[in-house]
Amino acid sequence: MPTLYIVGTPIGNLEDLTPRAARILSEVALVAAEDTRVTRRLLSHLGIRPKTTSFHQHNWREKLDSVLAELAEGDVALVTDAGMPGISDPGSELVVAASNAGFKVEVVPGPSAVTAALALSGFAGDAFSFLGFLPRRKKDRQLSLLGSLASAVPLVIFEAPHRLRATLADMDAVFGDRALAVCRELTKLHEEVFRGTAAEALEHFDSPRGEVVIVIQGKLPETDADGLANAEDQISIEEELRRQLSDLKQDGVRAKDAVAMVAEAMGLAKNRVYQVWVELGREPG
Repeated sequence: MPTLYIVGTPIGNLEDLTPRAARILSEVALVAAEDTRVTRRLLSHLGIRPKTTSFHQHNWREKLDSVLAELAEGDVALVTDAGMPGISDPGSELVVAASNAGFKVEVVPGPSAVTAALALSGFAGDAFSFLGFLPRRKKDRQLSLLGSLASAVPLVIFEAPHRLRATLADMDAVFGDRALAVCRELTKLHEEVFRGTAAEALEHFDSPRGEVVIVIQGKLPETDADGLANAEDQISIEEELRRQLSDLKQDGVRAKDAVAMVAEAMGLAKNRVYQVWVELGREPG
């Protein structure tokens, strides 16, 4: 029975390709690649010339049957431009279809930007939450970040260089001074890891280049830093917080200015105030 091999490829440094992956790529009848031009550079580095075909998010529906037909005749390797297929990359559809059709499916583990960045961040990796690429629209991106604000485990996020500054600005608004690590061009010649806060990262990355992975530290156990004596005090402060923000929203004050004013006046963290501001925006008028 022919086998579909899910092959992990280097995320930058070609020396990270495993010997098993190199052997499989040299033996299969077909390599289904996210971008054949990128994959051919890897194959050329190995000195091999297997048959290749494109298989990506825009053509997988049209290509699925033909790749399965090739698989019926011989082994097929599934690769993406970098890292593991199916991890914020195309390929999962082929894996499911091949398995449902009765073909054997094997994984050939390889480099992963997710675990590489988590290891470099220095944050505990006993558990983590992978968010992939955040939404492109600012509002959707902020809501996604807010949904993970209370996560006690590190957050791992992919981002394109041209959207990095916008994403960091949203992270500053949502997470405040929470520690993070921005990992750029992993395993490549100009690899860079910046550690600090989102605001500090904004100052550092003026015109970023290369693919980026951001790791945000999980929420630390809360203390009584806000000076809240008991649950009744918390309810009272929450009501006052919502009242002040509602008044400012009705007066047409911008979110950034309103959050800054209320946070300073009440001695609260900006990310907490911003979260309430967003919640008010969801409520019917």
